[in-house]
Amino acid sequence: MSVEGHTIDQEHEHHHKETFITKYIFSIDHKMIAKQYLITGIIMGVIGVGMSMLFRMQLAWPEEAFGIFKFFLGEKFAPGGVMKNDAYLALVTIHGTIMVFFVLTAGLSGTFSNLLIPLQIGARDMASGFMNMISYWMFFLSAVIMIASLFVESGPASAGWTIYPPLSALPQAIPGSGTGMTLWLVSMAIFIASSLMGSLNYIVTVINLRTKGMSMTRLPLTIWTFFVTAIIGVVSFPVLLSAALLLIMDRSFGTSFFLSDIYIAGEVLHYQGGSPVLFEHLFWFLGHPEVYIVILPAMGIVSEILATNSRKPIFGYRAMIASVLAIAFLSTIVWGHHMFISGMNPFLGSVFTFTTLLIAIPSAVKAFNWITTLWKGNLQLNPAMLFSIGMVSTFISGGLTGIILGDSTLDINVHDTYFVIAHFHLVMGISALYGMFAGIYHWFPRMFGRMMNKNLGYIHFWVTAVCAYGVFFPMHFIGLAGLPRRYYTNTNFPLFDDLQNVNVLITIFALIGGAFTLVFLWNFFYSIFYGERATQNPWKSTTLEWTAPIEHIHGNWPGEIPEVHRWAYDYSKPGWDVDFVPQNVPMKEGEEVLNH
Repeated sequence: MSVEGHTIDQEHEHHHKETFITKYIFSIDHKMIAKQYLITGIIMGVIGVGMSMLFRMQLAWPEEAFGIFKFFLGEKFAPGGVMKNDAYLALVTIHGTIMVFFVLTAGLSGTFSNLLIPLQIGARDMASGFMNMISYWMFFLSAVIMIASLFVESGPASAGWTIYPPLSALPQAIPGSGTGMTLWLVSMAIFIASSLMGSLNYIVTVINLRTKGMSMTRLPLTIWTFFVTAIIGVVSFPVLLSAALLLIMDRSFGTSFFLSDIYIAGEVLHYQGGSPVLFEHLFWFLGHPEVYIVILPAMGIVSEILATNSRKPIFGYRAMIASVLAIAFLSTIVWGHHMFISGMNPFLGSVFTFTTLLIAIPSAVKAFNWITTLWKGNLQLNPAMLFSIGMVSTFISGGLTGIILGDSTLDINVHDTYFVIAHFHLVMGISALYGMFAGIYHWFPRMFGRMMNKNLGYIHFWVTAVCAYGVFFPMHFIGLAGLPRRYYTNTNFPLFDDLQNVNVLITIFALIGGAFTLVFLWNFFYSIFYGERATQNPWKSTTLEWTAPIEHIHGNWPGEIPEVHRWAYDYSKPGWDVDFVPQNVPMKEGEEVLNH
């Protein structure tokens, strides 16, 4: 759409006075939808982290009575305050589901793609504001259904967040395979539809609505990562949708897509011909790209913040783009490394080993480029910068263990142990959360026109950094010692008695880290209303979102949209008195164009 067309839209907006409902609830303004995603994601995060506190207490002090168990789980799932194994499995399942889909996917893609894509490319709004609104409300509906499944009489889904059949396909298998499992599947189907609508919107917006002068090689790395993430989502999410629909048919309509010859309590069930391994293939075809759907936006956010707070151009801009594209492609051909012990042909295992180890190359390119960007920079160590540096640390330390898990022969020894949990929590969970926190601290002034408290941000970072490693670093060692995941107690195995002290240590770190999340929550919600008022460009950044006025208007810029004359990282450029040159500042005569 032309600039003139946008201006007409802008005038058209002024004729209709917005009501509370059209401004704050059913809004089609991308900035408001980003806030809706963020606050919903934070609420879901509190629920997900709360669940992990409960099951960590069970692992540290098994079979002990806690009043908090009885309070949250009720007499049915925690008789006398002692957690039952059904409750433990349900907590682990819903914790994983909430954190992967409803916190990290929504908190990163939903929030920052919505906030930044139109602002950083110089567009009035998303390609379709109405579709954007629908995608949020479908996300909200799926979150409500997921939470509602916690209150089903037989209990919520309990087959793990990967919901492998036959546990998830047979309502009579375990208590958590009943109505709670059906609600899980319905919730995920709606979530996937929401994600697809959002992704299509992001792709079309980036391709079609860039302002004059904003070529693809002038886009900030944030936009590149959001764009590529949306493409991965469009490619891989429909596969999980098909798996969920086929599973609903197995559960409710008597089909046998994932079920073969099965006996329950001596009774022969009539299923035959299906394969539970087929479900694993369908699930992990989304499940592994999902890791990158979560981590790529965090990588883009961190790249932007490191360059801004190092007061240096990002190192290797084009190599960073190439590595994002390589990661996106490779992420779709590595899913089999989750299935090395499922009876896979050893030759096929070696193929997946090769593609998995190959993905270390673009990941290493990113890590080296981040470190080189920091090298000899004028570092501004604000909370956003600290979380960005923390993300580089956890991505490297968590990623190194992926080399062990990606090798089919080494993986056999540690498959389904706490080693796997340690690996993916560090490389995906903690790294993505750090990216999300960094983004919140950095763009909070853009979202709410106020600053978050820097000192509370420092407390939040240092306690989180110590506790995150305190939780997940020892898990590598109990995993190497063979401690299996998903067991609600290990007291039946004298072999693991010596590891119980480590579990207690992990839980103490988890409880401290969880408690200090309240510092962030207080800082966030207090600062929305009472934080120090922000200036227009508090971090002295070069990208376009800081050229828009602090006061939010639907259309982002009054009058004309800024025109772009340079790439996104002109920091500390020779020949300029200031150490940043915004993208909309024309080139001087004879000024050298940085060749990225």
